[in-house]
Amino acid sequence: MFAAATKSFVKQVGDGGRLVPVPSLSEADKYQPLSLVVKKKRCFLFPRYKFTSTPFTLKDILLGDREISAGVSSYQLLNYEDESDVSLYGRRGNHIVNDVGINVTGSDSVAVKASFGVVTKHEVEVSTLLKEITTRKINFDHSLVRQSRSSRKAVLCVVMESIRTTRQCSLSVHAGIRGESMRFHFMDEQNPRGRDKAIVFPAHTTIAFSVFELFIYLDGAFDLCVTSVSKGGFEMEETATFALLYRLRNILFERNRRVMDAISRSQLYLDDLFSDYYDKSLSMSDISLKEGTHIRVNLLNHNIPKGPCILCGMGSFKRETVYGCFQCSVDGQKYVRLHAVPCFDVWHKRMK
Repeated sequence: MFAAATKSFVKQVGDGGRLVPVPSLSEADKYQPLSLVVKKKRCFLFPRYKFTSTPFTLKDILLGDREISAGVSSYQLLNYEDESDVSLYGRRGNHIVNDVGINVTGSDSVAVKASFGVVTKHEVEVSTLLKEITTRKINFDHSLVRQSRSSRKAVLCVVMESIRTTRQCSLSVHAGIRGESMRFHFMDEQNPRGRDKAIVFPAHTTIAFSVFELFIYLDGAFDLCVTSVSKGGFEMEETATFALLYRLRNILFERNRRVMDAISRSQLYLDDLFSDYYDKSLSMSDISLKEGTHIRVNLLNHNIPKGPCILCGMGSFKRETVYGCFQCSVDGQKYVRLHAVPCFDVWHKRMK
């Protein structure tokens, strides 16, 4: 009955999907600000998560004895009174019947009345807490941390806000049948036994809460996941290794890209260099065999080893040749290596 009332409250109040109903009256006092809860996914068939209370607070799993300085502010939220009828043929109606144990003989619905009165909202000062956690570390030896870390489906969360009642509240359930002109037509003439149930719970009972997930790093530092996009959990060693490999992959990819760009630029330079030669269909005799021009020689005959051509052998591809010219000099060297065709003619044409 209590769970059904808190679910109805959360459904009507909303809060963008962050608000979670307290599942049990016996655990209501464990969902206070800065308390720790464990979030687990039920099953791949159920998208919703299950929140389990713990007897610990955020301070309990931190190293050191220093108290958390972030305060808790509170204010009145609303005055909540609700009456609703639930069909017995639905999942929620069956849950209420099984939870409360009322007699539903001859009934098709149950009426649920929740009188919470004025409820207050208590929330942690997020900005103060974010500043403080930058200097705090998680104690990996704490039993809750060890158990949560061993389970990859468990995420530690800290309660950031809770909604509480301010006075003694009551919940009542009545089984009956739907009337055409009124909400319920109660069978007073039969008055079967066990058709009504009611519970009363004390003031300052938590009925809903919201959490921030914790993402815990290998060195004990942690972050509060203040948005629904960021996810909590533990940084795994294989995750850190994968991140390192991913960065190395990007470095190698960038280096390979630069090498290919250099090769491409070198090729474009050679294409531009030789385009004029090929467009005019120059031959070796056009320049080198004329009277008074430089002579192409085989450098091996002068005990000069094979080496890179000064035009097309200086890039990434070391194009070597045995030919050259003794009439030209570069950087104090009394000869230059040049391919017979077309480098020899292109070189001397540029020299003119």
